[in-house]
Amino acid sequence: MGADPKIAILDYGMGNLRSVEKALEKVGARAIVTADEVEIDSADGLVLPGVGAFPKAMEKIRELELDRMLRDAVAEDKPVLGICLGLQLLFESSVEQGGAEGLGLLEGDVVQVPAGGRKIPHIGWAEVTWAKPDPLTEGLRPGEPFYFVHSFVVQPTDSELIGTASYGGRFACMAGRGKVWGAQFHPEKSSAAGLRMLRNFREICS
Repeated sequence: MGADPKIAILDYGMGNLRSVEKALEKVGARAIVTADEVEIDSADGLVLPGVGAFPKAMEKIRELELDRMLRDAVAEDKPVLGICLGLQLLFESSVEQGGAEGLGLLEGDVVQVPAGGRKIPHIGWAEVTWAKPDPLTEGLRPGEPFYFVHSFVVQPTDSELIGTASYGGRFACMAGRGKVWGAQFHPEKSSAAGLRMLRNFREICS
C-alpha cells in the first residue's frame, strides 16, 4: 500500500456524503467532502456521489462548475468514481423528468429500470455479474451481492460495460473507460464486497 491517497467527494448538495466518506476512511483513504477547486485539484481521486433527480443534479453541478473540474481531472488521468446517480451523471443524457444532458464522460443514455412490472424504485440486494475483468473489481467473485436504490439505469456501449444485475430484466450496473468508473449500486452500503471495491479504488488513487 502506498501513502494514504486524498480522495475528494464532490459536494453539490445531493448525495449520501457521510457514509461514502466513512467507508473510504475505513479502507485507508483521506476522504474530504468538498466543492472547492483547490481541494479538488490537489486530490488523488474524485468520487461523484448522488441521490435524487438527474436534471436537478446537473443544474447544481454546472452552477458550482464541477462539470469543468471533472473534465479537467479526467484530462489529467485522475481516477473518478460515480456512485448511484453519480454513475448516471457520467453519461450523455437521461430521460428522467423530461430529460437532461449529462457530463458525457461515458457514452450512452439513462432510461427507466426494466422492472418488468415489478415495483419501482428497485431497492435491495442484487447479485452482480462481471462482464470483463477490471482493476476496480479485482478480488470480487461473480454473483457478489451489492445494495441498490434506483429507478433509472444506464445503457453503456459494450466496450464500457463492466457489470450487470437483474430486476425484472437484466441491466447495466457498472461501466467505465480509462480511469472513469461508475456503479449503480452503493459500495458504501454493500458490506465486505463494497469495501473491497472502494479499497481497489483507493489503491488506484495511490
